[in-house]
Order: sequence, then structure tokens, then C-alpha cells
Amino acid sequence: MSESATIPNDSEAPAGVGLSESAVKQLSSLIEAEGNNDQMLRITVNGGGCSGFTYSFDFDDKSNDDDKTFETDGVKVVVDVASLEFIDGAVLNFVESLGGTHFTLENPNATSSCGCGSSFSVF
Repeated sequence: MSESATIPNDSEAPAGVGLSESAVKQLSSLIEAEGNNDQMLRITVNGGGCSGFTYSFDFDDKSNDDDKTFETDGVKVVVDVASLEFIDGAVLNFVESLGGTHFTLENPNATSSCGCGSSFSVF
């Protein structure tokens, strides 16, 4: 069963994963288009990429026993505890620019990232 969490004030406690206003708006639109209001954004950290780790973003309507769930303005993000260790305190943003539109994870734990921002390092 997943554990719902809010961002606590205690600096020792996990901060979780937040969503910017633009990310909430875009994800709400995508979830509505899917036609399943139980959809949550699942963020996973995987080994690989030119900087060591990569982010994976998928929709999921189920949570696992090792998941933590974070909610911003009705949009839920689910992260397994192993991945949360690498992205705790991060904020997902949706960016629209001349180069296109994309989600970006502002990760305070990343010490470096590749030029395109799709992989990161924590060492």
C-alpha cells in the first residue's frame, strides 16, 4: 500500500517530489486525455545515461508497497523508495520554449548532468 505524504517542515524528513504550476496543468491535461482519473505520474531513477542515472516518467494507476505518493493540486506522483533516495526534494517542471516542450526535473541531489539534461550524477 502506498503512503501519501506532504512536504514536511522537518529538515530531517524526506521532502518528496513537488510539481510546478505548469507541470500540474500539463499532467492534468494528459490524465484527462487518458480518461482514467486514477492515473499517477510514476518517476523512476535507472542506471545508465552518459552521466550515470536517467529519469523515467510513466503513467500508472497502481502503487506498490515500496512506493511513496506525493500530491500537488490533485495530481499524484508516485516514486519507489530506491528512486526517492536520488530525487528527494526535486520539483518537476513543464517547460515550453522555442526548442520545444518537455518535462524537466529540478533535482537538488544531482551534482552534474549531461548537456541534454536526460541523465545525471550524484557523486
